[in-house]
Amino acid sequence: MLKIYQTASCPFCMMVVREAHNMGLKEGQDYQLINAARGTPGRQELLQIGGQNQVPFLTDGETAMYESRDIIAYMRNKFATV
Repeated sequence: MLKIYQTASCPFCMMVVREAHNMGLKEGQDYQLINAARGTPGRQELLQIGGQNQVPFLTDGETAMYESRDIIAYMRNKFATV
């Protein structure tokens, strides 16, 4: 399952989540949102995995990436229907 690390005030995070919704992906089924705001366990996890405070951040198994456009392209490729 995809994990998307985000904060509520991040416009780039909102763009990723909106695109996931537009693709018909379901939170809890296709992806998990992780709150990575300061002082949260999600922030610590983000720093351990990615090494930066930057959001959005996506993990999917061994795949890890920053940058909203790269994340959206990854989701489109992964969930593309033939």
